[in-house]
Amino acid sequence: MKILLVEDEPELQKSIRDYLAPEGNIVEVASDFIVAGQKIALYDYDCVLVDITLPKGSGLDLIRQIKDRRSKAGIIIISAKDSLDDRIYGLDLGADDYLPKPFHLPELNARIKALMRRKLFDGNNEISFNEIRILPHERRVMVHDSSIFLTAKEYDLLLYFIANKNRVISKGALAEHIWGDHADALNNFDFIYNHVKNLRKKLLEKHCEDYLHTVYGLGYNFKTPE
Repeated sequence: MKILLVEDEPELQKSIRDYLAPEGNIVEVASDFIVAGQKIALYDYDCVLVDITLPKGSGLDLIRQIKDRRSKAGIIIISAKDSLDDRIYGLDLGADDYLPKPFHLPELNARIKALMRRKLFDGNNEISFNEIRILPHERRVMVHDSSIFLTAKEYDLLLYFIANKNRVISKGALAEHIWGDHADALNNFDFIYNHVKNLRKKLLEKHCEDYLHTVYGLGYNFKTPE
């Protein structure tokens, strides 16, 4: 999952990043309104964690920018500014949840996961796609009820493909989603080919339908059979 954390408190910023990253999340950080706005204009995210009170601007205006771009990112407000008016206004603008400071990191993590289940997989704790079954809380994948070992990147790719099935996804979009915002500075995305190839091979070895297809010159398509 690719997360943008918009937070200006260095200690809280580090704590959230250190807690979420080991679970396989890519956590990008913006410390003020201007940097956050630039990132939102350039990159796509699954979830944005945004404080209301920011240097150089308001998190509420940032939420408005996200919604104006018709971004599909989930939005969770994390703020010590706990007035009812701000909370209602943020939710009315399009935020999905509000978590007042101080909060426990496991609760934040649980809310992010719940939000992603609602947005991408109809709120299910398990993700089923034909013979593929994914248990996100264990980061485990089953094919025909047989466990399959995937690396962290292969797991993230599979989840991203299933969430975007029947859509052509460019190598650049895959690199940005799985490796973070700095992926656009790379000279090429050849490394994507190896990860996708290995994922496809492991699925086929478990007698999975061949869903992964290369769209030459464009990227990849996780295509359901007609």
